[in-house]
Amino acid sequence: MAGTVIVEVVGLKTSECSPFPCDENRTCGLSGCLHSGKLIDAFNELKKVLGETYGDRVSCKLTLIDDGAPQYIRTIIERDYPPIPMVIVNGKVTKIGRITLDRIRNEIEKEW
Repeated sequence: MAGTVIVEVVGLKTSECSPFPCDENRTCGLSGCLHSGKLIDAFNELKKVLGETYGDRVSCKLTLIDDGAPQYIRTIIERDYPPIPMVIVNGKVTKIGRITLDRIRNEIEKEW
């Protein structure tokens, strides 16, 4: 695929980035958000790392659903019951369910 791959992370303002502890033994592959365990911090670090790796070939978007969700997100939730945080790559819901660099990179690479 040519063009930009869009990585969208969907969650709540107070969501954690993963169901696993955010400590020195973490498996997410990110370090700039270490110990926060917060979705927004992890998203910002993910966006930074993906930008350094892929430049403008990858675009990252954070969709917070605390005050309501866009219709396409509601449809996905009603149909698939995905875990939060939800990771969507080019409109396809992944089974990742957490912010983890290697798995998100794998999904990005599938798009090229």
